[in-house]
Amino acid sequence: MHKTPEIKSQLKTLLSLEYNCTPSDFDASENIITIARDIPGRRIYSPEKEFLSMVTLNRNVVITADERMHDWLKVWCADKPGFWLFEHEHLMELEAELQKYGKRLQQSHHMFLPKQQVVEVRRDFEIRWFEQSQLAPLYGKPEFSNALCSCFKPERPDMLAVAAMDGEEIVGLAGCSADTQLFWQIGIDVLPGYRGKGMGTKLVQLLKNETFRRGAIPFYGTSLSNLHSWNIAINAGFYPAWVEIATIENCVENGGIL
Repeated sequence: MHKTPEIKSQLKTLLSLEYNCTPSDFDASENIITIARDIPGRRIYSPEKEFLSMVTLNRNVVITADERMHDWLKVWCADKPGFWLFEHEHLMELEAELQKYGKRLQQSHHMFLPKQQVVEVRRDFEIRWFEQSQLAPLYGKPEFSNALCSCFKPERPDMLAVAAMDGEEIVGLAGCSADTQLFWQIGIDVLPGYRGKGMGTKLVQLLKNETFRRGAIPFYGTSLSNLHSWNIAINAGFYPAWVEIATIENCVENGGIL
C-alpha cells in the first residue's frame, strides 16, 4: 500500500519525465525552464509533445517549452514567485506571446492526490462494479463524460468503474483511467436529480479504495471554478497537490482565430 510521502515522491518522478527535469527541481526556490521533449512514461493526452507546459507543486514553477520561447520566458518569470504566474494577469501575457507561434493556453488543471488510505464507506444506495471488459456499453453517454473517456483509449485505458443504482438505472458513475501504469485518474458524474446527497463523494471514495487495493495511485483533477468538484475531492480524502497548464493549436476558421 502506498504511503503519502511515497505518493508525492512518485508524482515528482512522473512530472520530471513530462517536464524534462529532475524531481528535485519541483522543490527549488527559483523557476526552472527546460526544453520540451517527448519522454516515454509520461501521461498521454496528446500524441505530440507539448509546445509549452507549466506546473507548480509549491513555490516555483517548472516550464518545459519549445526553445524559441526560452529567452522570453526567462524575462517573464524572473523575480516572480512561481505560483503567481498562474494568476490571470500573467497568463494573459503568456497567451499574447504564444499567439506569435499559433498557440494558445488550455484551461488550468487543479490536481489532487490522496491524503489517506482505504477508509470504509457508509452508503445508502446500491452499487454495481464494472471491470474493464464490461465498460463498452457505457461509452458515448454524455451524462457520464467525466467518469469515462469517450471511447476505449489504449494510451490511457479506462480500468474500472463503480455505479450508483436506482433499480436498473445508473444514476451516478465514477470511473478511473490508467493515465500511467501507476497513476489512475478518477472522474465522477451524478445525474441532476441525485446530486447534493453525498453520492458523488462516496462513489469516488469507493473507487479510490479499490484503486489502492489494485496497487495503483488514484488522483483527481478539476477546474479552478468547479467548487462542487473540489468539495467532492476533499471530502473523498484528496488534497490539492499541483496545478498545471498546457498549450494547444489555435484554430483558424473563416479568417479568424478561435
